[in-house]
Amino acid sequence: MADTKEIYELKKQIAALKEFAGRGTELISVYITPGYPVAEIMGRLRDEYGQASNIKSTSTRKNVQTALEKIMHFLKGVTKPPENGIAVFCGNVSREEGKPDVRIYSIVPPFPLKTQFYRCESSFVLEAFEEMLEAKGEYGLVVLDGKDATVAILKGKGIRILRRLHSTAHSKFKKGGQSAARFGRIREEEIEAYYKRVGEAMVPFLGEKDFKGVIVGGPGPVKDDFLKAKPFNYQLKVLGVVDTGYAEEFGLKELMEKSDGIIAEQEAVIEQKLVEELMREVVKGGKAAYGYADVKASLGSNKVSKLLVSEGLLMKKIVFKCSQCGKTAERIVVDEKGTEVADAEAAEEPCECGGKMRMAQEIDVVKELLDAAEKGGVDIEIVSTETPSGKQFLATLHGLGALLRY
Repeated sequence: MADTKEIYELKKQIAALKEFAGRGTELISVYITPGYPVAEIMGRLRDEYGQASNIKSTSTRKNVQTALEKIMHFLKGVTKPPENGIAVFCGNVSREEGKPDVRIYSIVPPFPLKTQFYRCESSFVLEAFEEMLEAKGEYGLVVLDGKDATVAILKGKGIRILRRLHSTAHSKFKKGGQSAARFGRIREEEIEAYYKRVGEAMVPFLGEKDFKGVIVGGPGPVKDDFLKAKPFNYQLKVLGVVDTGYAEEFGLKELMEKSDGIIAEQEAVIEQKLVEELMREVVKGGKAAYGYADVKASLGSNKVSKLLVSEGLLMKKIVFKCSQCGKTAERIVVDEKGTEVADAEAAEEPCECGGKMRMAQEIDVVKELLDAAEKGGVDIEIVSTETPSGKQFLATLHGLGALLRY
């Protein structure tokens, strides 16, 4: 399973690739699944190179063929892809017409690639990675009616069925008398046994590494009766109940489609509590750190229990150096939109010796802090920019803070 740092870095790579737009269909995306022979991919790319000669536009034809050459050179000598597969992106990313800038990028994902394809479009194809990032944890799905029940695990868009069960309870009896009462008691016992079997089928949920909770669905009142009986392990938290028309695989798909709000709310609540705790500690001057220098020092002294980083944080350390005397200076630049970072990169500053301080190095501060946290065994929480608490975190603390042990 991928760690938080890997997911954060993947999100940054995707965000950067989304910024590129080709002039026509000039941006190539190649996805290679784990274990697939790279030689076959190379053969496909050579075929595409030959077919590209039919492109009418001279500039588009040249840019596509140049991109294909770069990809083939990148894959040359590779016999098999990495353990989780690899995606290669290449094309003309220049914003100036007539001045091509064909660049190549690659992503080795933290999760196995399930999709393999070659595409040449006006933008890089990133949907497969975006679907990966939707998988924030595992959720238990249980759909049941009076006859059948299905127990499954939901991760992202993928459903893995654990058990299918069938009730042996008899139908209700219409005739009266002692026999009806006796058969009624037997039926109740059979229903109780059915619920117990469903509850036992939910036990494997507790073995999931990043399990969040259970969502129960089904038609009619059976699901509500099941929850009232509580025949499952007390450690399993029920996050929500949803009406579905079915109790088998169609019911699972319907339950998944109707659970988006429940899952989003669950993630948002966890995030909100963390941000609120950090804000309280900051206000009272308690066990919290914020700002690059404070957070870095706290990580260095092993005081941090949890590092909070916003998805929208763009923080760079710009190192300036005087070409005349060799003196260096550093500046931390934070900007969600990237404009201040761009200004800092282009800036020149006067030096005391009379020379000019020019940018010599750019350091990704966020990666630096994530590496330090990972090395120190610190929990990392990536805070989204979609929730009110996430937006507040980015606006007030520039999206960087830490909860301290002492």
